[in-house]
Amino acid sequence: MSATLSALVTEYCETRNRSVEQTSLLLPEDYGLQAEAFTSPPKWHLAHTSWFFETFLLAEYVAGYSAVDSRYRILFNSYYQGVGERFPRPQRGLLSRPTIDEVFEYRARVDEAMIDLLESDPSRRGQDILDRCILGLNHEQQHQELFFTDIKYSFFVNPLYPAYCSSDDQKQAPVSDQQWLSFDGGLTEIGYRGRQFCFDNELPHHKIYLEPFQLSSRLVTNADYQCFIEDGGYQRPELWLADGWEIAQTNLWTRPLYWRDDDSGPREFTLYGLQPRHPDNPVCHLSAYEADAYAAWADARLPTEQEWEFAATTSGISSVSSATNLHPRPSVSPGLEQMFGECWQWTRSAYTPYPGYRAAAGAIGEYNGKFMSSQWVLRGGSCVTQPGHTRPSYRNFFYPQDRWQFTGLRLAR
Repeated sequence: MSATLSALVTEYCETRNRSVEQTSLLLPEDYGLQAEAFTSPPKWHLAHTSWFFETFLLAEYVAGYSAVDSRYRILFNSYYQGVGERFPRPQRGLLSRPTIDEVFEYRARVDEAMIDLLESDPSRRGQDILDRCILGLNHEQQHQELFFTDIKYSFFVNPLYPAYCSSDDQKQAPVSDQQWLSFDGGLTEIGYRGRQFCFDNELPHHKIYLEPFQLSSRLVTNADYQCFIEDGGYQRPELWLADGWEIAQTNLWTRPLYWRDDDSGPREFTLYGLQPRHPDNPVCHLSAYEADAYAAWADARLPTEQEWEFAATTSGISSVSSATNLHPRPSVSPGLEQMFGECWQWTRSAYTPYPGYRAAAGAIGEYNGKFMSSQWVLRGGSCVTQPGHTRPSYRNFFYPQDRWQFTGLRLAR
């Protein structure tokens, strides 16, 4: 086996093991939690990521492959209409069977078959096997992030406010002052230009023209956002986009998703449980509508995704994320900070294809292209984003009303 294939097998095992390790702190009752239709139970994440490898690699490239259970093809299909029937997403929490032990057995059998496939020198049968395996690993890493955001929401609806794990009790440092950093813009290129893996929605790189602009040096903090609330931000329709105002009023929004105030003072639900709300931490779990309203209140705006990528690229900021901190931390240094690995940052850009974009053929092409409608782009990664997914060209996307991700904002003007 070549060194490249050997490294891929190692990466495969490490990635698959990480998913299991993340769930190791759960109790048996936690594996089936699904508080809302937009979340998925931990057990489903573990099974679906195995379904991906079985469906798009083993079933296609292993002669005579026999599925672990043919019914899983329906149960754990997420949104691939080209694959066939799907179990309703809002009812995933009803799947008490297969049991978690059976799901772990499913993972083990898929892993055994996948390692056999990779170690049989698939390069003789084309690059597609290697490319799909790498896509599958990046897909699983995305679900590792979703595991944290989904279990956080499901724990939040429990009045006991259970914690995923204990806090590391990091000491807070004074937050850095906000500065406005200027960028000349001009003719430039955006999109992925490296030689490693990227998702197809990062391609092709292409030329754009940017007018001069400014970005805030840091993310908006809890203290900043509290000022917006105290100034009647949620009662002032002139600050809001029409759709956002209707949604905020219908859902009785008056504060970010996980904020709670009681006799103990300002608090915030985190993966460490209910914690004191530190004023200097980045505000997070905002919808794009809330972020946009705050920006209007602050006499600023959200950046475009092109501005954000240009600033990140030209500033030469490291894009390393270790996913070891489970809550965003404050900015403590001058200059352009918190671009990566604290909060996903809403942009004002609609999620649309780049010029010349073409989705892959077949069901695998449904991965990104079919969602390029009615969603907004986010950049930068969060505290639970997996390593390798915080790069300047990475395009995340959610509906503007979504709040359960670690979503915050940076101002532009």
